[in-house]
Parts: sequence; C-alpha cells; structure tokens
Amino acid sequence: MRSFLLLFSMSLLFVFASCKDSEKEQKKSKDKETVLQKNEQKDNSKVILFFGNSLTAGYGLETDESFPALIQQKLDSLNLDYKVVNAGLSGETTASGKNRLEWILNQNVDIFVLELGANDGLRGIPLNETRKNLQEIIDTVREKNPETKIVLAGMQIPPNMGQDYTSQFKNIFPELAEENDVFLIPFLLEDVAGIPELNQQDGIHPTIKGQKIVSENVWKVLKPLVKKE
Repeated sequence: MRSFLLLFSMSLLFVFASCKDSEKEQKKSKDKETVLQKNEQKDNSKVILFFGNSLTAGYGLETDESFPALIQQKLDSLNLDYKVVNAGLSGETTASGKNRLEWILNQNVDIFVLELGANDGLRGIPLNETRKNLQEIIDTVREKNPETKIVLAGMQIPPNMGQDYTSQFKNIFPELAEENDVFLIPFLLEDVAGIPELNQQDGIHPTIKGQKIVSENVWKVLKPLVKKE
C-alpha cells in the first residue's frame, strides 16, 4: 500500500512538473514571438537617417542625448512608426562624407537629413568645393531613391575666415535647398551657437540642454514630413 501511495505521489509530481515545463515552454515561445513581432515592426518602420559630423553624433555626450536620439523619443511619444539612424561621424567634412555615402545608402531611407559643412568652414576649405560636395551628396541620394525626402541643415561659422567667406558660406545652404527643391533647416544651431551655458567647454558642441534646443529646430522641419508619410 505504501509503495502504491509513493508511486502515485511521484506520478503526480511528474505530471505537475511536466505541466510546469510545458507552461514555461509556451511562455518562452510566446516571448520569442513577441520579440520577433517587435523586430519585424522595427524592420518595417520608415527610416530617418541623420548624416553628419560630430554635431549629429552627439560629441561629448551619451548616444541617447544626441538630437537624433531626442527626435526618436519624440516620434515614439507620438506613436509614429519611424526608426532614426544616427550616421554622424566626428570630424566629417563634405568630402569624406561623400566618400562613405554609398555604404550608408545600402539601407532604405525615407527621410535623409544632411548635416555637413561646418568642418569645411572651420578649416577654410574653398567654398566651391563644399558646395560641389553637398550637391553630389544630394544627387547620389536621389539617384539611389528618388522618393527619399531630403532635409538640408543650414550652418553658419564664426567670422575667423573673413566676412566675405563667412557670408558666402552661410548662403550655400539656402541656395542649394532652393536649387534642389529640398527642405531646409535655416540654422541647425539657432538659439544655441555662441551661448556659453548651452555649449561644452570647446564652445562648439552643444550640451544636453543645447541638444534639446537643436532637436526642436530640427523637429520644426521634420514634423510636417512625418505627418505626410
């Protein structure tokens, strides 16, 4: 009798354990499905690609403090199905950006935000070269996908290179935007440039607070574009 009760008890424990294991496996399976669904949704999301230099990369800050990351947060808060790709690279000029563009465009891009030129200006690179490189980047993006919306970020530099150079440099961006019928952020660093408390010690790269203002400058132009997508 005792043997029978012991055997019966062990059988119950085995069944109970099997049920538990089955429940665990089902839960694991559901968890995997959820992850796959989320990844699939992410893969199907429209892409906004920020192509720029250290300003885009968020130099001196954590990745999630850069203005592209703040734009992603804004999109998520509004339940807009977009994935932001930060393709910012510190030290990038229009020439070096042009050289790595083909690789960057291997992915589908719905909105391409072009933020390059500041390093050209600070280095005194001939203006016609900067203009030519930016034009070639715009042309390459359009050749890759004519449907991609292009946003050009306007930039200004201190008058170190002389007033003529500074003024002509500033004009490159609105002129290119008009000639190519692309969207323009008038000045990326509006209300940030030249304000010590909004910039890091180098006086060039925005602080966390500065990046938030930059993100608002960008969002003013992006907002109607993502609503129409």
